[in-house]
Amino acid sequence: MRVVERLGVAIVAMMAGMLMPSGASGPLGVAVAHAAGPGGSVPIVMQEMTVPSPQAGLQIYVRNKRPQGGEHFGPARTLVFVHGATYPASTAFDLALNGQSWMDYLAAHGYDVYLLDLPGYGRSTRPAQMDQPADANPPLETTEQAVADLGAVVEFVRKRQGLTSVDVMGWSWGTTIAAGFAAQHPDQVHRLVLYAPLWIIQGAPAISAGPGKLGAYRTVTRDAAFKRWMNGVPESKRADLIPPGWFEEWADATFATDPVGAKQSPPVLRAPNGVLFDVDRFWRAGKPTWDPANIRNPVLLVQGEWDHDTPPYMSQTLFPLLVNAPWKQYTMIGEGTHTVVMEKNRMQLFQVVQQFLDGAAPR
Repeated sequence: MRVVERLGVAIVAMMAGMLMPSGASGPLGVAVAHAAGPGGSVPIVMQEMTVPSPQAGLQIYVRNKRPQGGEHFGPARTLVFVHGATYPASTAFDLALNGQSWMDYLAAHGYDVYLLDLPGYGRSTRPAQMDQPADANPPLETTEQAVADLGAVVEFVRKRQGLTSVDVMGWSWGTTIAAGFAAQHPDQVHRLVLYAPLWIIQGAPAISAGPGKLGAYRTVTRDAAFKRWMNGVPESKRADLIPPGWFEEWADATFATDPVGAKQSPPVLRAPNGVLFDVDRFWRAGKPTWDPANIRNPVLLVQGEWDHDTPPYMSQTLFPLLVNAPWKQYTMIGEGTHTVVMEKNRMQLFQVVQQFLDGAAPR
């Protein structure tokens, strides 16, 4: 094994096959697998690393996948993905359902792809406050902090590859992080993908921490996660929305990332409450955390028609406000929810995003 220190980032390279599973602690590493690409099976290299957070003492978990043999990828072939309010990127964006994850799909199409778990999520450092009762501390990982964490990862990727910009994609709350970063640093973003965008909330929010003081974090059970997933889906369509075993695969991988929560009965996943703090003080108050007029990059908004967490009215309100984007696109995927990435119509989502990323500018 060899340990490389570069740009303040710890990268541990190991022999293929020695990689730790998603929920485990211990060394990070490198492995090789195969994914289906446009021209057949493509060998994919996977590497894991940590990047220091701007928040003292915290490390951001980063995973990279790319076609084997690829050394340099330009801005148009490098993408960074950031997750939403409750669940980490590592168990959704890179969950191999039916043999392939979305991350695999992008890498097999010739992309250098990165995901990050924000502090307090997945395999990143959990702040010490998460080992205390939730009501003992204020909400953790606000949108402002998350934008800075994404910025640290984008800077690492740009320096690693010698790039001026990269593609950035966010999901759900992650769209406010990705768009917030793009609004602040348009020169560092090549194209912007907003999957299930969050915008000004009308009515009650889809998730909340319940009554009383908003603490540092909240807990979610598997049953609650499934119920939230099914919100807004017609009863007659629920049975075949998620292929058999897929929810269980996702839930097993996701809840395993929180070994402390896994010991509770029933097992829970702990998630920072900074997002809920911001939902109340910004999104429910009609005060966006970013200005759409400051987006000066090509942008795609994409979501499922049954999205209950960030309903279509949000994208449809946001879209005309992107007045300075060189070009923009809004696509709705039929028979899909907020989590269409892990449903029967996931390939439609993959293809829409891929076409946006690969396509030439329309003018």
